[in-house]
Amino acid sequence: MARYIGPKTKIARKFGEPIFGTDKSFERKNYPPGQHGLAKKRKKVSEYGIQLTEKQKVRYTYGLLERQFRNLYEKASRMKGRKGENLIILLESRLDNTIYRLGISPSRPAARQLVTHSHIIVNGRVCNIPSYILKPGDVVGVRERSKSLEIIQNSIRSVTKSRFSWLEWDSVTLSAKFINRPERSEVPEIINEQLIVELYSKS
Repeated sequence: MARYIGPKTKIARKFGEPIFGTDKSFERKNYPPGQHGLAKKRKKVSEYGIQLTEKQKVRYTYGLLERQFRNLYEKASRMKGRKGENLIILLESRLDNTIYRLGISPSRPAARQLVTHSHIIVNGRVCNIPSYILKPGDVVGVRERSKSLEIIQNSIRSVTKSRFSWLEWDSVTLSAKFINRPERSEVPEIINEQLIVELYSKS
């Protein structure tokens, strides 16, 4: 499936946040990209522009294509509760994001690669679908023959327990239980999901 493989620092600078994780290049140039950088006069951004920027930021953060993101939003709209909060909860419940949250991989793209290359199991069975939405009670782990992979060993070396309340990590079996779907307040990303709801309500 198609993925964004362009320059990540440029995208991070566009949104003004290191959305792809620690980035030394972003830290050196934490201002908008372009020939004139900070000196360039920026036009006042419209309400639509602000909403679109927020949606794009979240899309890039979680690594989704436009159609995937829209489908997930529609699924969130059919759930009980607030649409925006439901969207964030569904994004956090994705298998690739969960692998990243557990510390099994250093980034979401790396987590997606581990999943697609069949290194991850869900409830004892190999699952190679990064967009798989975990349900409370699901057990996620590293496939037995993949536990010795250098990328996994390097990532989990400092993991003793999960930093997130909805995940219960077992360092012996390299697996974790997805206890429940997270509350919006528990998700650390700085996101104004209401702007996304307002954007999609216009279409």
